[in-house]
Amino acid sequence: MTRTTCAYCGVGCGLTVSGSTLAGDPKHPANFGRLCAKGASLLSTLGHDERLVEPFIGPETASWDEALKLVARGLQNAIAHHGPESVAMYVSGQLLTEDYYVANKLMKGFIGSANIDTNSRLCMASSVAGHIRAFGEDIVPGTYEDLDECDLAVVAGSNLAWCHPVLHQRLLAAREKRGTKIVVIDPRRTATSDAADLHLQLRAGTDVLLFNALLAQLDARGAIGQGWIAQYVSGFDDALATAQASTANIGEVASALDIDRAALEQFFDWFTRTERVVTLYSQGINQSDHGTDKVNSIINCHLATARIGQPGMGPFSVTGQPNAMGGREVGGLANQLAAHMDFSNPENVDRVRRFWRAPNIATRPGLKAVEMFRAVAEGRIRAIWIAGTNPAASMPNASLVRGALERCPFVVVSDCWPTDTTAHADVVLPAAGWGEKTGTVTNSERRISRQRNFCAAPGNAKPDWWMFAEVGRRMGWQDAFLFTSPAGIFREHAALSAFENRGARIFDIGALADLDDAGYDTLQPTQWPFPKADQMQSRLFADGHFPTPDGRARMIATPARLPKREPDVLRLNTGRLRDQWHTMTRTGRVPQLMSHTPEPFLDIHPADAAAIGLADGGLAQIESQHGRSILRVRTDARQRRAEIFAPMHWTNTHSSSGPIGGLVTMRTDPISGQPDLKATEASVVPIHAQWHGILLHCASVTPCWGDGVYWSRVPLTKGTIARLAGWNSLKDVIHSEDRLRGFMSITPETELVAYIDPARSVFRYAGVENGVFVAALFLAPANLELPDVDAIASLIGKSVDARQRLSLLAGIAGHGGSGKTICACFSVGERAVKNAIGSGRVRTIADIAAEFRAGTNCGVCIPELKDLLHAGKCQSPKTGTLN
Repeated sequence: MTRTTCAYCGVGCGLTVSGSTLAGDPKHPANFGRLCAKGASLLSTLGHDERLVEPFIGPETASWDEALKLVARGLQNAIAHHGPESVAMYVSGQLLTEDYYVANKLMKGFIGSANIDTNSRLCMASSVAGHIRAFGEDIVPGTYEDLDECDLAVVAGSNLAWCHPVLHQRLLAAREKRGTKIVVIDPRRTATSDAADLHLQLRAGTDVLLFNALLAQLDARGAIGQGWIAQYVSGFDDALATAQASTANIGEVASALDIDRAALEQFFDWFTRTERVVTLYSQGINQSDHGTDKVNSIINCHLATARIGQPGMGPFSVTGQPNAMGGREVGGLANQLAAHMDFSNPENVDRVRRFWRAPNIATRPGLKAVEMFRAVAEGRIRAIWIAGTNPAASMPNASLVRGALERCPFVVVSDCWPTDTTAHADVVLPAAGWGEKTGTVTNSERRISRQRNFCAAPGNAKPDWWMFAEVGRRMGWQDAFLFTSPAGIFREHAALSAFENRGARIFDIGALADLDDAGYDTLQPTQWPFPKADQMQSRLFADGHFPTPDGRARMIATPARLPKREPDVLRLNTGRLRDQWHTMTRTGRVPQLMSHTPEPFLDIHPADAAAIGLADGGLAQIESQHGRSILRVRTDARQRRAEIFAPMHWTNTHSSSGPIGGLVTMRTDPISGQPDLKATEASVVPIHAQWHGILLHCASVTPCWGDGVYWSRVPLTKGTIARLAGWNSLKDVIHSEDRLRGFMSITPETELVAYIDPARSVFRYAGVENGVFVAALFLAPANLELPDVDAIASLIGKSVDARQRLSLLAGIAGHGGSGKTICACFSVGERAVKNAIGSGRVRTIADIAAEFRAGTNCGVCIPELKDLLHAGKCQSPKTGTLN
């Protein structure tokens, strides 16, 4: 059995892997055996189909030596002709700490430029900046145990139930055990708000006003820790005066937030009277053009009341990626140096220069992500290396990024799979992935855990640290990059954290600097700081000591900036779904994860939809200053008026809609450089589809239907299903058998079985090769229903007789299918649950759990299970059923 760590979010769940069995690690303190659906399905992502297994130079495969020599030469040429500032790296919270460390050392220490940034800039940079302003260092003071011990949990800008479900389950368990109240602050109604005791569905962008009003009320109600502030905090008077300036009248505050005054006062009352308060926050706070002020307005309320560093209390930034924090530890952000040192103090630069023996070390911050890709577009960056991330899909204004990469003289991409970004690379390097490489990650509570390999990397795929070190040696810095294992890299990283530290920086893992290889292999989950063997700390700042020049925490004045009320402008919010991860390079290959939400969508309030002329289930074109996309419409009364939502995950690989990043504004926070991914100005108009359709194929195929056709595809256990719609005449789309076969991805030799009803414009085709059902295409006018695709999907790739071929065309083959996946943890389909409810076998959540196990693991499916029970008219709460 191998103990390792999950590759997804920042919770950092421990896993055990034994052969073909994966389970939560009951001994890991992050999850104690619990897993979410994504983590539970990780083994399904290890198939080698479509993996990158050899280096590529252009379209041709190459040896590692050829590829690495070319990378080294490309970087050297850029430096020789345009200076070190013409080189950049864009890396990822998917990298292990050891990968990150070598990349940062190569870039900042030896190439001599700080132009290395990470996709964590898109999710956590405002938290980093807020921590540094308040605490003097990027510190999350609490631990997950605080969620078990708090009496009030304030969840701000986070759909915790979907994005960090293991932590959400801990909160629900705390409520069951100790009566913990849960307040959710979010413009959207979500699975998290459904489980809350109070939901403040405030107007997007008004978080600073809310927390400023809270600070003013804490003062008015006598909850300020005056003695604590006098001894340990500076900036209180300015922060309070700024907060009071715009919050004197609670009624006006409630009106500006667009929430009920009674609910607002309830929140103030609970926060004032409850000592043990944890405020968890995530992307809804960070992803803003004033995200740093949002973070500091939250921290201000905890500093003002001394609710920090003690059991069950403190501000808690919940990170989005498995190693966002590990990347910050080694200096993966462009404004950091290494080991929580920055460029503001020349002594830091000199210290790292001497430790690395790097005379050409960078001496000033580099370009942050958005600035970096602007510099690529403008020709100031001539060579860029992108590792473990997909900026051609995930960055704001993705079309600018794609154009920039296309024009850049030298682009290197290292990844596990082909992506939107590898398509623009001059050199593609095949990376080893989760389960194939070994190293460490640090989760949201500062806990370092081991990721361990338990299978071989496919083909010639290699760890990222090895690539960076090999290029460093080929560029002439042999002695600095003589790493032979992750253990050696980790020892150097730990030693740098302790080098001339003397307590100046809290990040110190010097106790691990002397680990031998065996000790590294068996390293248990460990929280920092850990400067010496007997000095590991879980909670920080209870003693009032902060790593600032005067040792005091700093409250920051955060003026409220209210968004404009523009009646004709919609604000686009982007975010995550429960079963998906980033740009789907991993989760998009797992059928049970794709089944729950098979296509991208646009959530809009029914009144806004009616005013625009949108129909639920229809298509809409959404447009911003950067681009446009076509999405399926979901009218949802839970959505705020004038605010729309679209998921962030889909790319050109999975849908004609392409990445929503193509529409997102490039506005950034002036302090953190984090993009504003939650409030892009947009317009929406209906697209009137003339027809719709379904394509089934036994292989992984991408529809190539050209303009005028919308499509979205998901994998099946065997093959692909694509949903189609078009706004041009079907006669223009299918005008010959050759074209039809091209759409179906079948050969001229494939037998084509057809049912055509010209009067109703209904077209149904099945492709059969040597008696095996390989493809099907159903087309009909938009006002006619299509056959139930689940009924025939079970036959794809199987032999079919003459009777079954007719059944295929009638849409009645197969066994009915399971419908969309409700519980991805245990692959429970909607149809099975509905049938059980209809038969009377199940009437409660407990009944469903007993029959299907649904809802017994991560719990994210429970709200939908409740909806199914309600729809089945199960009502009596006294007998355990649900209203």
